[in-house]
Amino acid sequence: MTDTTPDSLILEVADFDVNVLTGIYSEETKLPQPLRFTIAVEMLAEDHYGPDTPLSASKNYMDLKHAASTALPQGVHFTLIEAVADHVIETLFLQDARIWRIKLKIIKLAIAENGESIGITLTRTRR
Repeated sequence: MTDTTPDSLILEVADFDVNVLTGIYSEETKLPQPLRFTIAVEMLAEDHYGPDTPLSASKNYMDLKHAASTALPQGVHFTLIEAVADHVIETLFLQDARIWRIKLKIIKLAIAENGESIGITLTRTRR
């Protein structure tokens, strides 16, 4: 039996920090707080990547970082980090129709007391 499942490519940008207006407590609502992002996008892979394969056959990693930094609306307060994740995921889906699944992890750095990681992971498949 032949496997007809297409190859997929997972691009990842891990552990980068962005200050975002988010939170529900009064001390969180006035100033941006640091969030640590890890983004993995899964897309259909080309049949082969040769030495001269152009960037257009994949995706620029910086687009992932941009979606979680400069593409976030300035001055908008996100009550939940889940809403931040949703905005980033929708931005990436709009950027590139080849992306079919995104896994986004956000850690709230300001609330850690003993170096633990407190946050969410949202995985969404294109509908």
